[in-house]
Amino acid sequence: MKILVLSFLCCFFFTPSICSVTSKTQLVTEPQHASTPPRGWNSYDSFCWTISEEDFLQSAEIISNRLKPHGYEYVVVDYLWYRRKVEGAYTDSLGFDVIDEWGRVIPDPERWPSSKGGKGFSEVAKKVHSMGLKFGIHVMRGISLQAFNANTPILDTSKGSAYKESGRLWRAKDIGLKERACAWMPHGFMSINTKLEAGRAFLRSLYLQYAEWGVDFVKHDCVFGDDLDIDEITFVSEVLRKLDRPILYSLSPGTSMTPAMAKDVSGLVNMYRITGDDWDTWKDVVSHFDIARDFSTSKMIGAKGLLGRSWPDLDMLPLGWLTDPGSNEGPHRTCNLNLDEQRTQMTLWSIAKSPLMFGGDVRKLDKTTYNLITNPTLLEINSFSSNNMEFPYITGTEGSRSKNKVLSQDLAEGSTLGTLALGLTTCKDPKAHGWSSKSLDQDLEQICWEDKLGSKFEEPPCLYKRKPLLASGEEMIYKHQYQGTLHLLASDSMDLCLDASPRRRLTSKDFGGRSFSPCKGDANQMWELSANGSLTNSYSGLCATVDSSEANKVVSNGIRSWIATGRRGEIYLAFFNLNSEKTVISANIADIAKVLPRKNLNGPSCKYREIWSGRFGVTKQSISIAVETHSSTLFVLNCY
Repeated sequence: MKILVLSFLCCFFFTPSICSVTSKTQLVTEPQHASTPPRGWNSYDSFCWTISEEDFLQSAEIISNRLKPHGYEYVVVDYLWYRRKVEGAYTDSLGFDVIDEWGRVIPDPERWPSSKGGKGFSEVAKKVHSMGLKFGIHVMRGISLQAFNANTPILDTSKGSAYKESGRLWRAKDIGLKERACAWMPHGFMSINTKLEAGRAFLRSLYLQYAEWGVDFVKHDCVFGDDLDIDEITFVSEVLRKLDRPILYSLSPGTSMTPAMAKDVSGLVNMYRITGDDWDTWKDVVSHFDIARDFSTSKMIGAKGLLGRSWPDLDMLPLGWLTDPGSNEGPHRTCNLNLDEQRTQMTLWSIAKSPLMFGGDVRKLDKTTYNLITNPTLLEINSFSSNNMEFPYITGTEGSRSKNKVLSQDLAEGSTLGTLALGLTTCKDPKAHGWSSKSLDQDLEQICWEDKLGSKFEEPPCLYKRKPLLASGEEMIYKHQYQGTLHLLASDSMDLCLDASPRRRLTSKDFGGRSFSPCKGDANQMWELSANGSLTNSYSGLCATVDSSEANKVVSNGIRSWIATGRRGEIYLAFFNLNSEKTVISANIADIAKVLPRKNLNGPSCKYREIWSGRFGVTKQSISIAVETHSSTLFVLNCY
C-alpha cells in the first residue's frame, strides 16, 4: 500500500520547525503481507498429528540453520496438537482433546509441556522467534464436538468473563451447528452460527488467543472447497485484519476447487489450497497440472489478498522422510517418487508460484532432497518471476511418432452418474442453473439435469427427491432453518442420499466428487432447488453441476510446458514429460513472443542453460531436448 504525503499540507497545519521538508512529495510504502509465495515447513507429511514439542523445536532449529537462508521462514504444527496421544485416540476420535473452560482447544500438556499453566503455545512461539523463524498452527472449523457436548460457556474478550446477552449466559450448544459437522471429521468439529453475536464472540476469542500466543500463521481447515464455510472465513479474516500484528491466513483443503469458487475468498486470505491432500504418488503430481493452469489463466496468482496478496496453494511437498496419511505414527519411510518425478513436482510448484511448504522430516534431510528444495533457480522463479502460465506451443516425439500437445484438458471434479460427472461450483456460475423437477406419479418426483450435455446420446442424470427424514427432536430444530430442503436419492428403493462433501479426507488424485451414503439429518445431504434451476447444498452453500465425464477426464500422459519471465529479463521455459517413455519435446523461439508481452523474438539469438543437465548453448530457431519418463527440464533463456 502506498501513501502520498504532501509536505505543504504539513506546513499548513504545523509550524515550519516541525515540517522540515518544504517542497518534495514523500512516498511511504507499507510492507505487503505475503508479497511473495510463503515458504516454510509443515509437520503433517512426516508426523501426521503425533509431533511433540521436542520434535518440533528440534526440527525448527535445523530449519533455522539449513533452510532459512533459502527463504523457508514458517514452521507450522499441523492438526490435532490438542489431542492426547493415548490408546484409542486417532484422527476422528471423540473425547481425547484438551480444551479450556471456554471450549477452546489448547495444546496437549503431555506432548507440549511448556503449555502447562495456561501458557498455550507462547513459550514455543518465543523459541521459534528467537531462531529467526515464524510460528504457525493448524486449526479446524468452528467448535469441537467435545466442547459442544460439554456445553462450555463462551468468553467475552471485551470483558474477560462469560458472554451474556439478552439477560442470559450463552454456551456452546447455543452456537454450534451439529448438522454441519466437518464431513470428513464428524466427531471432531462443527460450524458455528456466525449470525449470532455469541458465535462471533467465540471465534474472536479463538483468534485473539492465537495472537496472544505469538502465532504468525494459521492454517484453517475444513472451511474451503467441498467444505466451504464462507461466513466463518469472512469473519476470521475481519478479526485478523484488525490485529496489531499480522497473521498469515491459509485455507485447506481445496477439494473440487475452481477459480470461480476461489474468487469469493481469495481477497480474504493469503494462500488457499486448490486440491485435496498431495502425497508422494505420480497420480497426485499429475493431477496438479490442469488446476495450476486454470488458476494462472484466471489471473489468480498473486492476486489481492488479506493485507497483501494471496496465492493458490498446490499443497506441501511430500519429499524425503515421511509418514502415511492418517497415521498414528511419525516418519518411517522414504518418498515413493523417484528423482525425476520429484524434480517435476518441484519445478511445477515453483513456476506456478505455489507456496513452498516442505513436509519431510528435516532431522533426516538427505543431500539430494536438500539440493532440490533449495535449488536457487527454482526459488528465484517462485519468488520473483512474472507472466507465469502454461505454454501451449510445443511438440513431442515418442520414438518415431510425432504429436502435438493436447490443449484444454479440464480437471474431473466428481464421481460419475452413468457417463456423467457430478461436481460443485459457486452458485453464481451460470453452469449451475440446469436442474428441474418432474413428477413420475402422485408420490414420486425426480430432479434432473436438463442443460446441454457433451453428447446428444447421453441421458440426463436424475435423482429421486424426498423430504429429509429427521428424528422428532431434530424436526423442531431444523424445521425453520432447512425448510424447503430435500434429500436426493440414487434410486427410489435404496435409502442412500447424495453427499455434497465426501465423508473421508481425499488426496489430490481423488479430485473430490459426490458420493451416496445412508441418509442422515445433516446439512451435507440437504439440497434446495431454486426457481433459477440451481441445486444448492445446505452444508457448503455450493451448487451442483454436471459435465460429461469424458470432457472432465484427466489426461495422465502427454507433454506440458510452462513459461515465465525473470526480473532481469530472462525467460524461463519448463518442459514436462508425463508419458511412460522418453519423449523429445520442442518449442520454436518465435512462439514465445505469442504469450509474453513486449518480447520480439523474430530473429534474435538466445543463449540457454538447462539447470538439471547443465547443457548450454545458443539457438536462433528452436529449442529441443529428450526428456526422461515423468521428468522435466528447465531452460533459462537470455535472448538478444
